[in-house]
Amino acid sequence: MNWDWDWDYAFEVLPAILDGLLVTLQATVLGSILAYVLGLVLALLRRSRLRVVSGVTWLFVEFVRSTPLLVQLFFLFFVFPQFGVTLSPMVAGVLGLGVHYATYTSEVYRAGIEAVPTGQWEAATALSLPPARTWTAVILPQAVPRVLPALGNYTISMFKETPLLLAIGVLDIVGAAEEEAALNFDYVEPITIAGVLFLLLSYPSSLLVRYLERRFGLAR
Repeated sequence: MNWDWDWDYAFEVLPAILDGLLVTLQATVLGSILAYVLGLVLALLRRSRLRVVSGVTWLFVEFVRSTPLLVQLFFLFFVFPQFGVTLSPMVAGVLGLGVHYATYTSEVYRAGIEAVPTGQWEAATALSLPPARTWTAVILPQAVPRVLPALGNYTISMFKETPLLLAIGVLDIVGAAEEEAALNFDYVEPITIAGVLFLLLSYPSSLLVRYLERRFGLAR
């Protein structure tokens, strides 16, 4: 194996790795949107007065949180077809990432909701606001800013876990780097480029999360 850095080779493999980066970003963005939306739904269901609804939601959240993401991806991609549900690698990957992280964001949302002062709930009741109005105009506008740093951290974590999608055939940035390296029997440049790209995107995102923490006076 040649350990000398070859700039010509690095520029040769760069386009393929950038294509993989686009796949990684797409999976991260779509997975994050699903995790944010589904996480909020799960948090609200956990607060349901119907014990059956809150209990089933709790069981679902704990089950997903207690099983590895990789196992969940295999189940979505390889087991679902046996029940007549066939998903493309990308769809299965986004669904796996989104659902897995939704169980974590649901707890973040729940903490943010519970942190809203009791007086705000009492004021909404005194004004006879309907439940939907109470949530959209009073509770969520106060709860969501509190949880933005934690949500940002989970997005960064999801971004760094996208290489797991390679196991079900999604050619992300790491997969593209490995493919180029295998074709040329040289792993130094491709893997290094992939690592640098991860760093260049993850570190600024971490700085943004820290800014949000300072902006809202919150700890992670």
